[in-house]
Amino acid sequence: MFRIILALLILIPVMEIAVFIWIGQYIGIGWTLLLIVSTALLGAWLAKREGTQVIRLAQVQIQNRDMPSEAILDGICVLVGGIFLITPGFVTDLVGFFLLIPYTRSIFKAWLKLWFGNLIRKRTVGVMIKRR
Repeated sequence: MFRIILALLILIPVMEIAVFIWIGQYIGIGWTLLLIVSTALLGAWLAKREGTQVIRLAQVQIQNRDMPSEAILDGICVLVGGIFLITPGFVTDLVGFFLLIPYTRSIFKAWLKLWFGNLIRKRTVGVMIKRR
């Protein structure tokens, strides 16, 4: 796991720099910088809007005495997506928008459910159920 994280910490900035140069050659430095700032602002607004909706969904589920599992997964996606969108770069912006848009977020949520399920099956992580 450490090797994967280290590889990503090296590869992602290299990809971002390459894309900055490539886009900058086509549309110019000023427009590239404007595009970077605009996606960060749009991402912050979208993350706030989606985050508010997730909190409302969790509140409704809790009031109905339901476990807010979908809201928790949505919250994870919105948090990570917001971080990616605020980070300068076009590759990270694509991932961020993917995680913030509800229709595409469901794909990542399905992967998260499988991953958490595998962790529980392998007994890498435990689930504690409190009985009344």
